[in-house]
Amino acid sequence: MSDTSTLAPAGGPRTPDAATPDRRLPLVVHVLALGTFLMLTTEFVVAGILPEIAGDLGISWGQAGSLITVFAVGMIIGAPVMTLATMRISQKLTLLLALVVFVAGHVFVALGSSLSALLVARFVTALATGAFWAVAAVVASRAAGPALGSRAVGIVAAGGSLATVLGVPLGAYVAQQVGWRGTFWALAAAAALAVVLVERLVPRDEPHAPSATMLSELVDLRSGRLWLVLAACVTTTGGVLAAYSFVAPVLVERAGLSASLVPLVLTGFGVGSFVGTIVGGRLGDAHPHLVTVVTPAVTTLVLLAMALLTGSTGATVALLVVLGLFGLSANSVLIHLAVGFAGRAATLGSALSVAAFNVGTAIGTAVAGAVIATPLGLTGPTLVGAAFVALTLIPVGVLALLARRSGRAAGSPAGSR
Repeated sequence: MSDTSTLAPAGGPRTPDAATPDRRLPLVVHVLALGTFLMLTTEFVVAGILPEIAGDLGISWGQAGSLITVFAVGMIIGAPVMTLATMRISQKLTLLLALVVFVAGHVFVALGSSLSALLVARFVTALATGAFWAVAAVVASRAAGPALGSRAVGIVAAGGSLATVLGVPLGAYVAQQVGWRGTFWALAAAAALAVVLVERLVPRDEPHAPSATMLSELVDLRSGRLWLVLAACVTTTGGVLAAYSFVAPVLVERAGLSASLVPLVLTGFGVGSFVGTIVGGRLGDAHPHLVTVVTPAVTTLVLLAMALLTGSTGATVALLVVLGLFGLSANSVLIHLAVGFAGRAATLGSALSVAAFNVGTAIGTAVAGAVIATPLGLTGPTLVGAAFVALTLIPVGVLALLARRSGRAAGSPAGSR
């Protein structure tokens, strides 16, 4: 990997690009946020257009939901494997190649006529998406410096949250107007534009040093705290996505909402998610363990309330917005902690956090899809989600206790490996 010394947490050596007296983030952070906006839109847009895809292909809701699961599996593999495979090329080139594959994958999805064809195209697209996410988080964190690392990663993650505000609802609207294939054509066109922006605006960097070997990267992954962070990534995302992935049929079939209003409700979730990610990132620089403990505790209660009140339109809509606000708001903090605990293997640590998020997504959506066929029906995914998120309290609680014991209440990963 390229030099990651500028990722040294607070208390470690500071470098010139870490000094940001005006506390403004560099433009590259926002360019990378655009990329994550597209990446997360395509990952979760299926949740908003699931009935349209199922109806067009003649498949069940559970089968259509597998398009989300297979994407998560692709990211699980793509984040660490593609990161290692691109160790010897520049990070900018990695970002560009990932976007080009992203464009091609969406063209194939738009042209696909069977579930199997869509699954293959989604899987390949996810491989590239995983690589983009992993590299983007590290580039953003390094550009911002250690003092603003969580905030920078929070902005990049907020690009993904903005996908739930604009991308997913807009994708659902486009699908209702011109068909679900139009959604994927639009994503392909937007990604082509992103290729141009990344080429012009992301600073060039040197290819990774030959001394950066796979073995040297793996040696730095021995931190027990890193693996506690990764466990939290799995359970928190798995729980939220178990519920969210089947929200469209829940809103229509159980809450009695008109299908035409689903995009609007998804926007409400997205606004909550966007705000939560920004606030979580800001709080995470000073109080990471407070964020990582409070978030899953509140989210568990929200999901249980949703399961109990799913027959009420108003309550379901309101709780969905609150779920957006708290559900994934700690993710940027978890990524920043993973990068810090990984030491010299910062990019691989970021890649593993991305993979862990998607392990959770794959397991959560698969279990939720299976539970729909049981007597629990559409209430099942929400209960599955609550159980998953509750498990998050174990690793984050241990991390908080370890930080307190070592006198690092501010949560800096430095020296706590």
